[in-house]
Amino acid sequence: MALSDEQLIALTVKGDVSAFNEIVARWESRLYNFVYRYLGDVEDAKDITQESFVRAYSHLEGFRGQSKFSSWLYQIALNLCRSKLRRHKSHPTVSIDDREEDNPLWALPDQRATPDEHTLEQERALAVREALAELPEAQRTVIILKEYNGLKFREIAEILDTPESTVKSRLYHGLENLAQALGHLQAEGI
Repeated sequence: MALSDEQLIALTVKGDVSAFNEIVARWESRLYNFVYRYLGDVEDAKDITQESFVRAYSHLEGFRGQSKFSSWLYQIALNLCRSKLRRHKSHPTVSIDDREEDNPLWALPDQRATPDEHTLEQERALAVREALAELPEAQRTVIILKEYNGLKFREIAEILDTPESTVKSRLYHGLENLAQALGHLQAEGI
């Protein structure tokens, strides 16, 4: 039977490094996906994901267990992402040059899809990433955590230290803004 995050943390605090390695294995992919979607850069996502685990490990004794470990870990990553954006004073973007060999999140083509269908799907995905990057930070964060990472409203509220009602409102308005920004896709048949 797999140990819970809390059990692994207790073992790590007692000096069992392999327990923390299990935590990393459990959360690395999900955390990377969040950071990548937030920042839109593969290398930055790798760096911040790694830095999030380093910070979590070095501050593990300070983790009080008042929220889930995953919420705490996402908070660390989100704070690092925000710091990164403040330092660069730029909006997150996604490079068209990101290729699937460099970017594990790049959509693999549907083997049943025709080349034209595949091209349209890539255009749609790029348009969504660009529109998402243009949303206000609070809305973008909630959409990424809810729609891409599948977190519950309660978990997002913990991560953002915000009431659930605010999270729901940000999601609603963010999705509305996203739909408005992507309205041209339907008109163009994309």
